[in-house]
Amino acid sequence: MIDYLGNAYPVLAKKLRKTPFAALPTPVSHHEIETPAGKNSISIKHDDQTNAVYGGNKIRKLEYIFQRAVERGAKRVATFGAVGSNHALATAIFAKKLALGCTCFLAHQKRTPNIQKTLEMHLQLGTEIVRYGGSTDRVALFRRYLQNRQTWVIPLGGTCWLGTVGFVNAGLELAAQIAAGEIETPNRIYMANGTMGSVAGLALGLALANLPTEIHAVRVADSRFVKPDVLVKLMRKTAVLLNRLDASFPAELADRSRIVWRDEFYAGGYAAFDDATVGAVNLAREQLDLTLETTYTGKALAALLHDLDDRKLTGSSLFWNTFNSRALPDTAAEHRDLGSLPQEFRRYFE
Repeated sequence: MIDYLGNAYPVLAKKLRKTPFAALPTPVSHHEIETPAGKNSISIKHDDQTNAVYGGNKIRKLEYIFQRAVERGAKRVATFGAVGSNHALATAIFAKKLALGCTCFLAHQKRTPNIQKTLEMHLQLGTEIVRYGGSTDRVALFRRYLQNRQTWVIPLGGTCWLGTVGFVNAGLELAAQIAAGEIETPNRIYMANGTMGSVAGLALGLALANLPTEIHAVRVADSRFVKPDVLVKLMRKTAVLLNRLDASFPAELADRSRIVWRDEFYAGGYAAFDDATVGAVNLAREQLDLTLETTYTGKALAALLHDLDDRKLTGSSLFWNTFNSRALPDTAAEHRDLGSLPQEFRRYFE
């Protein structure tokens, strides 16, 4: 479990530790795929394999966030997400490993195939599930569930400067794999862009490694929240705070980032999808032996496939798979106890 950022900046490593949840480096693989434009070569970065129990991109963020929570004496963590949120479930799983309580404030979303299993896992883990959003009185809610409970609050998607550091480390990890000859330097990386922390950190990490690669950030959430200027602010804040911890870290690193903002694969809404999304998920299953979903990773791969078919790509392309590939355990319906699930979430089992 290599700490690429810590090895490059020893002073920083002493001041900014992490809880080692992730098995790093995650592997890269190379594939020939058949599209209407013919045969094409792509590479995949398998962040679906960050952990043997539950993978995905959130694990890199949570390593740093949980470490800080424990250092500050937290007894419980709380976070936010939609009802099928991978981030919320990852938070609950790793909170359990550290014997921390976990509260998840969850909002409704479009039905997707994973929601039942996600909620079942929360019930097994003993997650405190709270309905969030709509006309909910947020101040009253936070007073009830956060006040006087020694709770460390984790933002939506784990996106904060501390979580972003996890993907600064990922950028250096990819650079090390390039240097070792495991993969050639990609011209483009395609990544789902939800709460922006993964894209922000990876862009900083690639800039730190002096790689010329563009990140094509494929927006998958509402443009009211996912904005280029907010992404830039997050990158700048992360670089400045890392510079304060270690003066040798470049504070102006964000100015060297290479990000291409992609809006055209949003498919009309969060958790909504279109033919391009479904086609990408199907191609991944049939030609790559890869399980994707239609909310995040299907849209990112759809952007890559579109550019291949449109013959806009030169050089090599890498798809960064941020979706967990570890199977959630089956829970027999007859043993399911929905008693601790808020009434309004029981609709997902009907």
